[in-house]
Formats: sequence, structure tokens, C-alpha cells
Amino acid sequence: MTFIQELRQQRWDDHRFYHHNRVNQFLHLLSAVCFLTSYGMLFINPVISVMVGWLLAMGLRQTGHFFFEPKTYDEVNRATHEYKESVKVGYNLHRKIILLAVWILSPAILLINASMFGFFEMPLNAKGYLTNMAYIWLLVGIGAIIFRTTHLFFLMGVQSGLVWAFKILTDPIHDVYIYYKSPYYLLKGDMYDEMDEWYEPEKVVEKSI
Repeated sequence: MTFIQELRQQRWDDHRFYHHNRVNQFLHLLSAVCFLTSYGMLFINPVISVMVGWLLAMGLRQTGHFFFEPKTYDEVNRATHEYKESVKVGYNLHRKIILLAVWILSPAILLINASMFGFFEMPLNAKGYLTNMAYIWLLVGIGAIIFRTTHLFFLMGVQSGLVWAFKILTDPIHDVYIYYKSPYYLLKGDMYDEMDEWYEPEKVVEKSI
């Protein structure tokens, strides 16, 4: 596949496997708006950018995945939850738990050394500690993308890794594009997306093992 074809494939698989619930789609819409705000604030106020990105955007996004997506057999895609977890290109739920644990625990290093051994300026007040914590969380986010991208180089090839990295960085824009109608569906009482609008007959739907 070309880069664009693989990007479409990864986006399609991510949508059909992990975004059935309309509440999850709506939370992804809110998360996308927060992420775009975070992107815009990154070079203006990095602290606010990181706080919006991790606390709001990631919080909304992962709440949708962990609490609203069904973990039972997927009749639409004819796949078990275990199968979907095994073929997930990016961070599946297990890897997300590890990533979130690293994120939560990472500021603890400031308790050992408030300047992270000279990497940051020594904080003089609470604002200084908050700034250093924000920079640590920024490094965790960047590191998570670089780590998984490099990992995919060996698992699936360089193009697949680069496609995934590009997909992750542009997901906020794409999520707004595909989930902007989610509030309308929720108001109608339509809680689950049957993927009718996204069905692409030329794609082979994987069966569970």
C-alpha cells in the first residue's frame, strides 16, 4: 500500500474496532477540540498546552475507550475483543494502562530532585514545580509516540510506523471530521454506530481467530 492507502486503512480499522459507542465518539469530539487547543497553545504557553492535552484531551479520550466501548464479541466486525487487542497497531488498552501509569508516576521524579538533576531550572515556588511537571508530561507524550513508532519499524516496517505517527498527530482533525454528528445521534437515542456510513466493500473485514 502507499502511505495514503495505509493511513486510510489504519484510520478505518481504528474506527470500526474501537469507536462503536456514540458516547465514546462524542468524547473523542470533545477530546479533539481540546487537543487542537493544546496544539495552538504549545508555543504560547507550554504549561497550559500540556495540562489541556493530558488532563482534558487524554482524560476524555480514554474515558470513552475504557468505560463506554463494549468488550464483548463484535458482531459488526465478527471479531472478539481479544483479537482486536492483538491486532491494534497503536496503543491497545493494555499498553494504554502502562502509558497512563508512566504519566501519573512520572512527576514523582521531582520529589527526588526538583530540577530533574539539572535538566530543568530549580523551582522556587509552586508555579515552578507545575512548570517542570508539565515539561515532564510533554516528554512522556513525545516519548510515547517515538517509542511506538520505532517499535512499529521493527514489527511492521518503516512506512507503517511513520503512518501511525502521522495518524496520531492528525487524529484530532480527523476526529472532528468524522464525529461532529455524534451529539445529534445521541439526542436521537442512537447509542451505537453500526458502521453503515463507513462500510467500504473493497476492504476485507478480518474474522476473529
